[in-house]
Amino acid sequence: MKNKPVIVGIGELLWDMLPSGKKAGGAPVNFVYHASLLGAESYAISAIGKDALGDEILQELDKIKLSYFIERVDYPTGTVLVQLKEGIPNYTIIENVAWDYIPATDEVKQLARRTDAICFGTLAQRSVVSRSTIHEILSLVPQSAYRILDINIRQHFYSKQIIEESLRLCNVFKMNDDELELLREMFPLDGCDEDAACRWFLNHFNLKVVILTAGADYSKVITKDDYSCIQTTKVKVVDTVGAGDSFTGAFISSLIQGKSLQESHQFAVDKAAYVCTKAGAWTV
Repeated sequence: MKNKPVIVGIGELLWDMLPSGKKAGGAPVNFVYHASLLGAESYAISAIGKDALGDEILQELDKIKLSYFIERVDYPTGTVLVQLKEGIPNYTIIENVAWDYIPATDEVKQLARRTDAICFGTLAQRSVVSRSTIHEILSLVPQSAYRILDINIRQHFYSKQIIEESLRLCNVFKMNDDELELLREMFPLDGCDEDAACRWFLNHFNLKVVILTAGADYSKVITKDDYSCIQTTKVKVVDTVGAGDSFTGAFISSLIQGKSLQESHQFAVDKAAYVCTKAGAWTV
């Protein structure tokens, strides 16, 4: 095992426009940020605009000492309007922004070849350019690496085709209970309880791990020969922005370090609970 695993997140990088002010975020970047706190060699791959918001987001990344391959493109830096209801976020995601145009640069391709874990989602695949880049980078990642699909269904930015293609490209699949209900309409899951539905994805797409999170209640991690269900730690919630991403970053980092499924799961639960006590996704 290498001393510092190489962990990559590719996809959206944006400003979450919260009621309290703007916070930098984006699921894949949140994922690698939390992995970096745990000692991984972590890289964010995305694109931003040649604008003031882009300048500011790079300053934020430098402030948290996160490594990145982020191109400046001729589209505005991404923004998301976030409304909170009892701490739960509701998103309005602006279209035709910089992270819809992530290029597959030579440096990113070189990075892909030495990657131990890479996280991607469906949201950044809403555009042909970024979808093509994500698929190309995934094709270069070693077979032994964890390829994590954090499905991240938002608004109308998904399709069965994109989800199915993504499931065939990943070996770790993470979804929440709301997303599972939506997936029931796409896949033959009638009459399946949660565990059976998770096992269907596990077997049908030949995955290593399926993760199901159920917010403030519990989360489950299922493999072909192991199972873990842990109640969510009760905390005073400020907001849940980035909690799921921190869960995934902590879980994968622990697995790579040789921890057991149960140890990795518990660590992920504790990490996500802590993030819920802070505003925004990037918390120390």
